[in-house]
Amino acid sequence: MADRAALAAFLRARREALQPEDVGLPRGRRRRTGGLRREEVAALSDLSADYYGRLEQPRGPHPSEQMLAALARGLRLSREERDHLFRLGGHAVPSREGHGDHVDPGMMRILDRLEDTPAVVMNHLGETLRQTRPAVALLGDETAYSGLARSSIYRWFTDPAARLIRPESEHAEHSRLLVAGLHDAYTRDGAGSRAAALVDALVEESPEFAGIWRSRPVLGPACAPKRFLHPRLGTLDLHCQTLVDPDRSQRLVVYTATPGTESDTNLRLLSLLPDPVSQNRALHGR
Repeated sequence: MADRAALAAFLRARREALQPEDVGLPRGRRRRTGGLRREEVAALSDLSADYYGRLEQPRGPHPSEQMLAALARGLRLSREERDHLFRLGGHAVPSREGHGDHVDPGMMRILDRLEDTPAVVMNHLGETLRQTRPAVALLGDETAYSGLARSSIYRWFTDPAARLIRPESEHAEHSRLLVAGLHDAYTRDGAGSRAAALVDALVEESPEFAGIWRSRPVLGPACAPKRFLHPRLGTLDLHCQTLVDPDRSQRLVVYTATPGTESDTNLRLLSLLPDPVSQNRALHGR
């Protein structure tokens, strides 16, 4: 059973310990007390301010695992603090395999400061955990998928629409890199893991994947320049820098362009545009 009073106290303490600068928010002149406001935590967690307020009072409903995961993300909790939050909410501690969907607080602090740059936090299965707004404009909302489709690797080999954003001349090399990344995850996680389930599904559904998988490609150390096809901005030639967490279960990918180029100019326009992937899917009847 949930300990509502302890849960409320823990949420309040963590909210008051966070400063606006910790989550990429301006402090403002009218802020009289330290810590975040309730509505700010609610927004960071993609929850309503009323719902979050009732949890802190405490008089709210029993929070679901999804709600607790969202709160852990919004409050920038460590994995140990996230586990404690789940216990207070009356739920079992999430599995530590690949560390699940919980984004490392250090990764979140960096992402918070990249609001004008396309940047994505992904786990080792190619599942997007967080995106900046320009990344959504470039890639679409990659957090909206469920099941196996959460993995960009799975979508690349099973959904033709996933390939619309990359030039056809680069498809073969991108396929090889994706398989190499999954092979690395499978080697570390082993049989019975989520990586193994993803491999089994792709071998069954994609002859292309199966053929590359049999060659057991190895992932190289570099993130090569990438070319994206945007329906409004045209071709963008981007470089990617990758920050990998110590246990290699998550990585932060940041996309940049060479200063002074047309791609650099267009990159600055991304946050002003609607989701291009959704437009592509509508155009092709997906």
